[in-house]
Amino acid sequence: MDAPTATSADNGTSGGGGWFTPRTGPAAETTPASSTTSPSEPGARAQRSVPVAQQASPDALLIRRTMAEVAPVADKATSYFYALLFVRHPELRSLFPPSMDTQRDRLFKALLTAVEHFDDTPVLVDYLQNLGRGHRKYGTRPEHYPALGECLIGALSRYASAVWDGETEAAWVRAYTTISQVMIDAAAADELRAPAWWHAEVVAHDLRTADVAVLTLRPDQPYPFLAGQYTSVETPWWPRVWRHYSFASAPRSDGLLTFHVKAVPAGWVSSALVHRARPGDVVRLGPSTGSMTVDHSTDRGLLCLGGGTGIAPIKALVEDVAEHGTRRRVEVFYGARSDHDLYDIDTLLRLQKSHPWLSVRAVVDQFPARLQLPGAVREHGPWNEYEAYVSGPPGMIRSGVDALRDAGIPAHRIRHDSVEELLGVGN
Repeated sequence: MDAPTATSADNGTSGGGGWFTPRTGPAAETTPASSTTSPSEPGARAQRSVPVAQQASPDALLIRRTMAEVAPVADKATSYFYALLFVRHPELRSLFPPSMDTQRDRLFKALLTAVEHFDDTPVLVDYLQNLGRGHRKYGTRPEHYPALGECLIGALSRYASAVWDGETEAAWVRAYTTISQVMIDAAAADELRAPAWWHAEVVAHDLRTADVAVLTLRPDQPYPFLAGQYTSVETPWWPRVWRHYSFASAPRSDGLLTFHVKAVPAGWVSSALVHRARPGDVVRLGPSTGSMTVDHSTDRGLLCLGGGTGIAPIKALVEDVAEHGTRRRVEVFYGARSDHDLYDIDTLLRLQKSHPWLSVRAVVDQFPARLQLPGAVREHGPWNEYEAYVSGPPGMIRSGVDALRDAGIPAHRIRHDSVEELLGVGN
């Protein structure tokens, strides 16, 4: 989520109603699973479905009934939520970006994510803890949560009036109370070990195409991350507007960070980074997140699909394998709309020349006669013994995942950033 609003909706907890007992703090953190696939793509966390045999709790049934009622009027409900919040608590307006258009969508998607995994404790807790840690950079404090919850209940009761009653309100209060506590505890634990954000100076800006730039940043203090992860970036030109970008290299000894950014229409942050940023400018970075990382405990080969600037984390994964000194097979398919869009192919080919275990294939779909990325993957293989990684635009991820499943790769070995989360990437 790219703003504090998610706090209002993505703070899920159960105080009693047969949901779950919150397990907060570092000992309660679950293994991130946000990058494995499932039939649905929830917000930003793990993709594991609740077992079919598990019966939904009474609170889950009431909350899902509320969301089904609100879904057709989601825009009105979320707009009303923010209207209530800013009228009743004007001091909170400064936590949010100037334009609220995208923010309204994110609130409802966050609600849907929490509802989808309402009875799946490990997945939900992991999702909420990540939200709690990530929202530190917005200035969200424990005392803000009651106001958010009050206005959320107000908006839901108005737009789900046909199904709203005392029992439903009690279920939402229990849920929100536990949700917010999970997030608050995760943020408090994180505060003991990491800053809310890092300042980072732009030390290099390489314009590869008319709308793609490779930026190198120097953080003001050590920045921990793993190859395959991503972070959120705020520029000085658009305060309080954060967008996600993947790291384009494995951690380096000099501490520098690299990102590939594509300017997109109406993309405030991406356009600023591509067309306005220059060496010497300072941006802010949120904490690293994402679990599209290499499992070094296995010797399975890696099958990597990268489309557009989605090649950035794929390159980082290749570097990570190389640094670990293993000779695992790594097969990279680099997809682009035209030859011109293969802006980083030379880098990958140099890596291929240095590492005999690496194979790089460029796939250009500019002409109808040429194969698109999923088709190219199907032509090679077999892949059933590989770990798969997919990175790129949401549509490419969906088609890529389908192709990988068709190729015999089990869903639990297909890793990618959440499609819903990616809707804000580079935007």
